[in-house]
This record gives sequence, C-alpha cells and structure tokens, in this order.
Amino acid sequence: QLQLVESGGGLVQAGGSLRLSCAASGRTFSSGTMGWFRQGPGKERDVVAAINWSGGKYYADSVKGRFSISRDNAKNTVYLQMNSLKPEDTAVYYCAARSGGYSSLQYDYRYWGQGTQVTVSA
Repeated sequence: QLQLVESGGGLVQAGGSLRLSCAASGRTFSSGTMGWFRQGPGKERDVVAAINWSGGKYYADSVKGRFSISRDNAKNTVYLQMNSLKPEDTAVYYCAARSGGYSSLQYDYRYWGQGTQVTVSA
C-alpha cells in the first residue's frame, strides 16, 4: 500500500508562486507515474501535471509554461512548482499515483493523497 501526503498549499496573490510537495511511503516509489490533479469549486477533478518513472513530464495546457513537476526518488517525493498563479488556479490539489504509464484520467490512479488547498486572490 502506498500512502501519499501533500503539503505546501496556501493563500497567495495572483502572480505569486507556491511549491507543493507529495511525500510517498509504504512501497516502492521509483516506478510508475505520479500525478497532480486539482478540483475547483463545482468542477471536475482534472489532471494538472504528471511524471513517469523515466522522468517524462506531461502538463495540462492551462498550466504549461507556469507549472513544473519533478520527482526525487531518493526522498520519495514529487513536487509541483507553480509560478505566475492566477485566480482560476484556485482549487484543492491532489497527489496521485499509478503503477503504469501516464494517464489523464483520475480513475486510472489507484493511490491518492488527502489534498491541499491552493487559493489565489486577485
């Protein structure tokens, strides 16, 4: 069983930056795909970014050029650096993991963290 714990959310002004962290424990972390999803008020949970075991990265169009995902296998941690934040980035951000390759579908991810709130004020 894999446990995921997110941290780093908070309140920031538009144009600001935050870095989210997702610490994994309980099983091998170095394989599989780690993803960040977000769910805004009244919205679906959508993929933001993902990174696979070989370091391949994927980004939603809405965050390309502003967000950056990375993973440190030695620390069992995946990060989401968020720059130039906009009010529309306000959401609960979730870390997720799956044993296979990249997928944009939340239903393909077996393991989930509890989520961390990111609020961007105008």
